[in-house]
Amino acid sequence: MTVVDEAHRRSGEDRGEGHQRPAGPAGPAGSEVLAEAGRRRAFAVISHPDAGKSTLTEALALHASAITQAGAVHGKAGRRGVTSDWMAMERDRGISITSAALRFDYGGMVLNLLDTPGHADFSEDTYRVLEAVDCAIMLLDSAKGLEPQTLKLFDVCRNRRVPVITFVNKWDRPGREPLELLDEIEQRIGLRPTPMNWPVGVAGDFRGLIERGTRDFTAYTRTPGGAGRAIEEHLDAAQAAEREGAAYETAMEELALLDEIGADVDMESFLAGESSPVLFGAALPNFGVRRLLEGLCELAPPPAPRIDVKDEPRAVDAPFAGLVFKVQANMDRNHRDRVAFVRVCSGRFERGMVLTHAATGRPFATKYAQAMFGQERETVDVAYPGDVIGLVNATALRPGDTLFEAQAVEFPPIPSFAPEHFAVVRSKDASKHKQFRKGIEQLGTEGVVQVLASNLRGDQAPVLAAVGPLQFDVVLHRLEHEFGARADLEHLGYTLARRTDTDGAASLAGQRGAEVLTRRLDGALLALFTDKWRLAAIQRDKPGIVLDTLVAGTD
Repeated sequence: MTVVDEAHRRSGEDRGEGHQRPAGPAGPAGSEVLAEAGRRRAFAVISHPDAGKSTLTEALALHASAITQAGAVHGKAGRRGVTSDWMAMERDRGISITSAALRFDYGGMVLNLLDTPGHADFSEDTYRVLEAVDCAIMLLDSAKGLEPQTLKLFDVCRNRRVPVITFVNKWDRPGREPLELLDEIEQRIGLRPTPMNWPVGVAGDFRGLIERGTRDFTAYTRTPGGAGRAIEEHLDAAQAAEREGAAYETAMEELALLDEIGADVDMESFLAGESSPVLFGAALPNFGVRRLLEGLCELAPPPAPRIDVKDEPRAVDAPFAGLVFKVQANMDRNHRDRVAFVRVCSGRFERGMVLTHAATGRPFATKYAQAMFGQERETVDVAYPGDVIGLVNATALRPGDTLFEAQAVEFPPIPSFAPEHFAVVRSKDASKHKQFRKGIEQLGTEGVVQVLASNLRGDQAPVLAAVGPLQFDVVLHRLEHEFGARADLEHLGYTLARRTDTDGAASLAGQRGAEVLTRRLDGALLALFTDKWRLAAIQRDKPGIVLDTLVAGTD
């Protein structure tokens, strides 16, 4: 067992994965699953909007030879959009509004990369993705450092016990001092940064990167348009010092300081969420991306036992079990299908196997199983823990569902966020009501938006509840372009939601600044309020009323 493997094992014990585990398959089958799982790395790329997340996703795929030419979100004439941003609305606006899965091989590893929406309005989708990965690459803009959404994402990773590798992006543009960025990471989020390489030249005057362990220097030359892998030139310390002069001396002095304070990569603290390995580079011209890929393969943990609803670990080599973390309709316009994204948590998946849907107890056939690469896909016959597979025409599945074979198991539900924006949606064309209803139900089960029923307005005018207003734009766009049903929104003046009961609903009837709706999926009664002051006034006047906070994971 290597030092890295031992660190992974100890970290698993710290997370509660060292409990007595259910017996997995004996003999060669179990050994095969463990061996294949050891080659898998499931990770997400997360960041504040405009930090370069989708560009980095494309650059990683390029360096793994999964694509031959990188695109750019804001590409100019003739350049296509990034592979992971496949929706028309994403290409039009230049932002990621839905997560995407890309699977490729690199250095003997099978990498399952999940690109996530960067905008805060789609943070619920990002949270679902983080339930399906074992590691995250957090992207920082060299000029902006830690931004509000970055801080929130770090908190989510900490709560999910997801170890984080930090990549400081855009070092080819003017930015802040590297030591200043490291101090900010440690002071504001409590993660001890441990650089693996170090930039020569200030941000905006990028000369290359020094590898901390060997002190070897790599200089980069951008290919035309940044569409291909950057040309690398490797120099030893003496050659680099002679060529780069004062910039190299400054970098060496900063490295000496890091050595003195012991800012070295430590696997145990990294896997425990106490430190974060840091790498520098620039995704758009592909500087430092290959080193990031290597670092990911070195550091990211392989799949570990997942805790179920009974607080017991499901062994990696136990019979198949998978978690549905995302559902997406109409990825293929020719077939109008519905794909459930499933993270394989244990066992060997074989296409055609009949699984059990834990929520209903009903059988679920897997004849149409696919490996995903953005919008592109191909049939997958076998998958192992750490892989992400797409199950087509999965109309019965919803995010958070568990599928299993033989040995029953159910994983905890994926948390949902308390909505802060509410709007009534109505079809513009009465003759398209059937398409309108189908679209609303589909988008609700996907988790694009929460759909509520209003007794006052009837089924023809459901209420949409969202974390951010951009979710409403996605709903209108998809209703029109995917379901052929144009719709109008009427925004409601509510900003808070609380769970109540039938007595509470009766007490709130006719109250100014409050309204009770039914959550369509589970029948829960939600009380909406215009603001926190109105909520406080009602709680003061009606002290016995049930108004429970919508806690993540219980909605």
